[in-house]
Amino acid sequence: MTVYSHKPEGYKCPFCRVVAGKETQNKGTKQTDIVYRNDHVTAFIASKWWPNNKGHVLVVPNTHYENMYELPVDIAGEIHRVAQLTALAMKGTYGCDGISTRQHNEPAGNQDVWHYHLHVYPRYENDHLYKTKGYSTEPDERPFYAEKIRSWLF
Repeated sequence: MTVYSHKPEGYKCPFCRVVAGKETQNKGTKQTDIVYRNDHVTAFIASKWWPNNKGHVLVVPNTHYENMYELPVDIAGEIHRVAQLTALAMKGTYGCDGISTRQHNEPAGNQDVWHYHLHVYPRYENDHLYKTKGYSTEPDERPFYAEKIRSWLF
């Protein structure tokens, strides 16, 4: 199997830090952003939001896989199982009209963190998700959404 890697030399993976129980730097993901964790995957409120789709979630494998080319099928299945739970939690707590998932591979595919991750977005009528740009949130904006998802899951 050919491995397609684009991570720079000495790359310090922010998602591996989250999975290991460490805080990421600056406005990045905090442990309080985690909404679900098991032996295989971790899900957390993203630190980058879109204006009309606040509180979206990233689901990542606990083991570092850069992209879908090297992701084991059983882990992919677990990621999608947790994405489904997250989607149901969003529907039940955010009152969103729908859900979108996105996953990017390699620079040409818009991947910008070199650890596989699946985005789960709450969607609303005319939310213009694909016409807007994301922005970095403040860490104190995320716990409200994290608690909503956790309360539905548990």
